[in-house]
Amino acid sequence: MIVDDESAAHDIIENYANNLPNLTLKKSCYNAFEAIEYLSKHEVDLIFLDINMPKLSGFEFLKTLANPPKVVVTTAYSEFALEGYELSVSDYLLKPFSMSRFISAINKVSDSISPKVVRKPTKEVVTPSSSSIFLKDNKKHYKVKLEDILFAEAYGNYVKVYLADQVITTHQTLANFEAVLSENQFIRTHKSYIISIDKIELIEGNRIFIKDHKIPIGKMYKLNVSKLLR
Repeated sequence: MIVDDESAAHDIIENYANNLPNLTLKKSCYNAFEAIEYLSKHEVDLIFLDINMPKLSGFEFLKTLANPPKVVVTTAYSEFALEGYELSVSDYLLKPFSMSRFISAINKVSDSISPKVVRKPTKEVVTPSSSSIFLKDNKKHYKVKLEDILFAEAYGNYVKVYLADQVITTHQTLANFEAVLSENQFIRTHKSYIISIDKIELIEGNRIFIKDHKIPIGKMYKLNVSKLLR
C-alpha cells in the first residue's frame, strides 16, 4: 500500500514496483484516514509511507496501528530518520530515490518477513511441468514456461533470460527473479547466473555447459553444484 498525498510519488513507486514480481499494489491512499479505513478491512505486508501529510502525519498514523505491517518511509525530510527507526520502520527512502535504492529497501523487507509469507506461495504454485511466468521486455509481456528457461544472467539492473531460441531482457534484479523460481528446478551457480538443472549437459572444472553456452561456477556457489553430483 502507498500512503502519500502527492500523486507524483505514487507514480514513481508504482513504476518501480511494476518491475518486481514479488510486489502487488493493493491500495493507493492519499491521506492517513484513507489508509486507516482500508486497513480496518484488509491486510497488507508493506506500506510505503510519506511523513508530511495534512491533518495526520505519517508517523502519527503509524502510531495508531496496533499491529502495523512493514513500513518503508518515503520522504524529502532527512531530519525525521531517527524517529522513524524508533518506530521500527524497515527503511527510510529520501526523495528523490533511485530504482536501485528502492530495490535495496525491498530486499530489507523481504529478508525480515517470515519465509512462510515470502517464499511458500511461490513454491506451491511452481510445478516443473506446467508453470509459467510473465517477463516484461520493453513494452511487451512474454509468457514463458519455466521448463523452457536455459539460464538467467544478471545484466546491471536487468536480467537476461535465455531460452532455446530467444533472449528476453527484463528490468529486475537477479535476486528478485530467483524468488519466483522453483529450487527444485534452478540453482545459483554464480553471483550473476542462475541455471536450469535439467538443461545441464556437462560440468567440467569451474564451468557448466548448456547448449553452446559456458556458465561459470563461482567460488561461493560450488557447494550448490556439488550437491547435484552426489
